[in-house]
Amino acid sequence: MTGLSIFVTALLLFAIILVFMSVKSIPQGMEYTVERFGRYTTTLRPGLNLIMPIIDRIGNRLNMMEQVQDVPSQEIITKDNAMVTVDGVVFFQIMDAPKAAYEVNNLDLAILNLVMTNIRTVMGSMDLDELLSKRDDINARLLNVVDEATSPWGIKVTRIEIKDIAPPRDLVDAMARQMKAEREKRASILEAEGLRQAEILRAEGEKKSAILEAEGRRESAFKDAEARERLAEAEARATAMVSEAIAKGDIQAVNYFVAQKYVESLKEIASADNSKMIFMPLEASSVIGALGGITELAKEAMAKKADKDA
Repeated sequence: MTGLSIFVTALLLFAIILVFMSVKSIPQGMEYTVERFGRYTTTLRPGLNLIMPIIDRIGNRLNMMEQVQDVPSQEIITKDNAMVTVDGVVFFQIMDAPKAAYEVNNLDLAILNLVMTNIRTVMGSMDLDELLSKRDDINARLLNVVDEATSPWGIKVTRIEIKDIAPPRDLVDAMARQMKAEREKRASILEAEGLRQAEILRAEGEKKSAILEAEGRRESAFKDAEARERLAEAEARATAMVSEAIAKGDIQAVNYFVAQKYVESLKEIASADNSKMIFMPLEASSVIGALGGITELAKEAMAKKADKDA
């Protein structure tokens, strides 16, 4: 009985050990490969899984979540022979566990070396100005090349980002001077454009002012000519009336002409520049008589007009 009990106890313990060896609990975000006698057979997904104890064993434990890996700094010679220091970061995810486990040895090191070599290839074919201004294009080109190269490994490269591009100090100083010169050039151009625009506006203003002034002078000339024409018509009518009166023997018409010339002469003498004081004999009665003649002429003209209207 004692030997049988020992055998049963040993058999029970062995069974319990086999159960523990066959049951595998896989955490979320992980996948395990199973090898039977060293050959891959299946992949264990997250959750509770069973394998054949003794003949099956866990080969590789793979992280299926997206992972990030730093790309260390390295020196790169650009197309225009400028030496720059570049570093970056790569994001990738295992999509096929068997390929990632058995298609490449040391997956992380393989991805790192692949990214570094392609950074040198892509950035070495570009000028320094392109490296500094087209970082998005560099990231896109690197992503396409590296993702295609890692596809046989069951890897999906999601992003590659260039973190820092550090040119030599002398190049940085030269670029700073260049940027300053460009800013000063743009400022000078803008200032010149402003002055030119101001001159154009000023010239247009002077042009419009001259046009308005010329139009004003023309309008004034038209008004003056119209006034002179009306004055000439009035004088012509007055002359005709006086001539008609003279022809009829009316002495008042003669007095009108004499008084008009008399008054005009006095006006010219009084308005002369070299005239300071004038002493001359005047017969007031003759002037008043001439004015009276003018009054009589006006009355006669009004009377004739009234007769015509009647």
